[in-house]
Amino acid sequence: MTLYPAIDLKDAKAVRLTKGLMDSAKIYSDEPWTLVKKFEEMGAEWVHLVDLNGAFAGEPKNLEQIIKIRQNCSVKLELGGGIRDEKTIQKMLKIGIDRIILGSIAVKDPQFVKDMAAKYPIAVGIDAIDGFVAVEGWGKVSSMRATDLAKEFANAGVEAIICTDVGKDGTLSGVNVDFTVEIARASGISTIASGGVKDESDIQALIATNEVDGVIIGKAYYEGTLDLPKMFKLLD
Repeated sequence: MTLYPAIDLKDAKAVRLTKGLMDSAKIYSDEPWTLVKKFEEMGAEWVHLVDLNGAFAGEPKNLEQIIKIRQNCSVKLELGGGIRDEKTIQKMLKIGIDRIILGSIAVKDPQFVKDMAAKYPIAVGIDAIDGFVAVEGWGKVSSMRATDLAKEFANAGVEAIICTDVGKDGTLSGVNVDFTVEIARASGISTIASGGVKDESDIQALIATNEVDGVIIGKAYYEGTLDLPKMFKLLD
């Protein structure tokens, strides 16, 4: 089980949202790179970055902060939010991002994602509201079921699927284990759980499935309901 501490970037600050609502943003740091450094020192192998402004704008918007993180930290970075063409993928990889997360574009143009996965380290972000895929910064809900989208990328060379239950995201109400397992089974791809993680019991529940490979941890760390350094030691 890989733990992915998460940082959402909004207006150059590290924030967390509740249920994906931009006006719910709570600021945790004016210097996001210092948080990434802290995660690295705890023992993180990966850090999960989302450019929230980019997700809504359709192109990366917190580039200065992303570059600063890369320059100051050696942990692996995966990045999502507004990455919707090959030129942007190449640009982010050149900066030093280790894995690119494609979300909205995966619904609109799955073939593009498959083509990119054949050339670059790609993860697909599947974000769902009541089982249907949410796109464009979770501002819209599509008519596609999350499990159907997951099936689309079976054997497509995608490194991982990150599945988020939007209704639970940032609520500390417990991770949706069943939904995560459904996505893992539908895709057959390494699957990372996201949304609602509260404490150690959520992580243990995911481990117990033997079907989930990672979990994204955001508000549980920032609000102190999960002892992240302890979890890194336990899973080492």
